[in-house]
Formats: sequence, structure tokens, C-alpha cells
Amino acid sequence: MYDACNEELLALLNHTKVLCQQYNNLLPTDFAARNTMLRDMLGRADEDTFINQPFFCDYGTHIRVGKRFFANFSFTVLDEAYVTIGDDCFLGPNVNIYTACHSTNPAERLTRQEWAKPVTIGNSVWIGGNVTILPGVTIGNNCTIGAGSVVTHDIPDNSIAVGNPAKVIKTINCQ
Repeated sequence: MYDACNEELLALLNHTKVLCQQYNNLLPTDFAARNTMLRDMLGRADEDTFINQPFFCDYGTHIRVGKRFFANFSFTVLDEAYVTIGDDCFLGPNVNIYTACHSTNPAERLTRQEWAKPVTIGNSVWIGGNVTILPGVTIGNNCTIGAGSVVTHDIPDNSIAVGNPAKVIKTINCQ
């Protein structure tokens, strides 16, 4: 639980908004500056991390991406809890990852008390365009999430999942 109106948290959110704006205003062809800024902004990234602009996040420092990470245009991460993404993951455009949770009770919601659940994505995962991943979800290794899916629950290793809510439609042999 945390207070969404906490002054320190709001200051961090606003600082990261400025960093996102600066990142999004870099020349798209200035790959070195873009990568340097991502490595400074994110909790973990490497020299091969590539995120097309625009990119939006809440804190940045709670996002940890593995080697050779690629995200296409309009990647949005509400990283109130950790978002951990493995090596060799590729995300299509308009992928959204949410960790923040709000009460369904209107009176409780008005208190601005919120909580967050981490999201974990394994290695060698392809996430299609317009996918939304909800708080607390783990996506296993070698998975494909079909375009437009809403991932509301864990997806096991070696799965292809599609739909709203996303359901496993096929298990693949990765031997």
C-alpha cells in the first residue's frame, strides 16, 4: 500500500515525466544518446536496449530489461512495482504494462491508497501490438502474446496466448 498523493512519490513521478519528455524529444537517429538516456533512466538496461519513441513510464527505476530488448512505438509502463523483462524480448507498438492497483470500492478509491503488483516476463518473448499486461502477471519463457490481447493471469513457458482475456491456444516445443 502507498499513498498516491505522497509528496516524495509525486516528485519522483514528475522527475521521470521530464526525463520521458527529454527522451521522446531526442532525434530518432541519435541512437547513442537514446541508449545512454535509457540506461540512466531504467533500473537495468544494456547497450543493445532499444525503445522507439514515444516511451512513457512512471518511475523508470523499477523497470529492468534483459539483453537485446526491443520495444516499438508508444510503450507505456506504470512501474509502481518492479517490471522485469528477460533477454531477447520484443514488444510491438502500443504495449502497456501496468503494476498499479486501485480499489473497486469507490469510497476506498477516494482515499488515494493504492498498491502495486510486479510483472515478470521471461526470456525470448514476443508481445504483439496493442497488448495490455495487468498487475501481478508472469509470462514464461519462449512465449508469444497475440496482438490486442489483455493478459490477466500467468502464462506458462512455451505458450502462445491470445484474446481478452488472453488464453493459451498452443504450446510449442522449444527443443
